[in-house]
Amino acid sequence: MTTRRDFVRFAGLSLGLGTIYTVAPGLHSTALGREFAGYSRHANGESVQPFTFLQLSDSHVGFNGPPDPLGIAAFERAVEVINAQPAKPDFVLFTGDLTHDSEDKDVHSQRMKQFKEIAGRIKTPKTYLVPGEHDAGLDHGQLFREHFGDTNYSFDHKGVHFIALDNVSRSKPEVGPEQIAWLKKDLSRFPLTAPIVVFTHRPLFDLRPDWEWFTSDGDDVMNLLAPYQHVTVLYGHIHRDDEYAEGHVKHYAARSLIFAFPDSATTSEKKPIAFDKENPFRNLGLRSIDVPADRAELAVRDVELTLREYSGINGIQQLTKSVIG
Repeated sequence: MTTRRDFVRFAGLSLGLGTIYTVAPGLHSTALGREFAGYSRHANGESVQPFTFLQLSDSHVGFNGPPDPLGIAAFERAVEVINAQPAKPDFVLFTGDLTHDSEDKDVHSQRMKQFKEIAGRIKTPKTYLVPGEHDAGLDHGQLFREHFGDTNYSFDHKGVHFIALDNVSRSKPEVGPEQIAWLKKDLSRFPLTAPIVVFTHRPLFDLRPDWEWFTSDGDDVMNLLAPYQHVTVLYGHIHRDDEYAEGHVKHYAARSLIFAFPDSATTSEKKPIAFDKENPFRNLGLRSIDVPADRAELAVRDVELTLREYSGINGIQQLTKSVIG
């Protein structure tokens, strides 16, 4: 018999340049899948249809220098890799720090235009964005809204409800009472069995508060989400992959497109991992996520990228020589 905790399944492939998620893969190809579809239609009014989406994060367009001298190279490489995949995602989620901030509004605006141009090359119907503190911290999100639209919103896609949360535009790691009231109203439209994906920039739990890896009112957000039985939170900010589960909620951080931070559990110093000229995309890695047929938990396997994966695309050695040398 189908259980509620089996309701939504996620599988994905992380390029280290982001994460691809497949929702309910093979949903209608098995008796169990058809039972899932029937259950979701009965419980939520709409059955979940299989689809794939992509999460990218922290491209920091405009940043160039130590610890990573490649600038936008990883971002552009991500676009090429995505477009080379035989199956295109339904849409892209970008979880903040699209750009590196500047006190010069014109410079920052130009960086946002450059981000939009690069992201616009991705062969997908739609891109959804939330700001990071480097996009919105200096001006409370004004420039971000001028270029990209609202900083928080929600939408539905094939039976899954998506919520974009802004936890940076108050110039501190906070969602704020107005947005929390909006979230409460937005969630009230859905039954507790509805599949929900929240995407935001900072973690909504206290991952490492002394490194600013937290949201001050994240507990208020999580208390609203806690009754819902199928919640996934996607975020960026920490420049590394991370997984955390509490109750019905699973949190996943995407790697960045610029440089990596170490595991905060292994060091007391918040210092980016040094750039490796011989392996310029080290710590970007591959993450393959599979969903076994007999259980709902994700099966995660991380694989570090090597030069071999990129040889023949544009020539990584030529890239590093031209950018570094």
